Amino acid sequence: MKLSRPVSWFLLAFGVWSWFVWTNFTRNLWKDSGGLAFDDAGDPTAYFWIHLVLAVVSLALGTAIGIIGLRGLRALRAPRDG
Repeated sequence: MKLSRPVSWFLLAFGVWSWFVWTNFTRNLWKDSGGLAFDDAGDPTAYFWIHLVLAVVSLALGTAIGIIGLRGLRALRAPRDG
């Protein structure tokens, strides 16, 4: 299956956007000392672990989607046989 150029660019942009958003979110979650992420003793809460898992899964999916977009763009550049 070949992807169109706009779809390939969209998928690649989605992967980059996902990395930007979720790394920023994870950084902010890690720094959250007075909020929901850590209790008074400084130990991570369930909120922290759930959102960390969400971030990791989202980064993995964003990476996979971005790779699909990149491969789609490379396939459009490749010389056609036939």
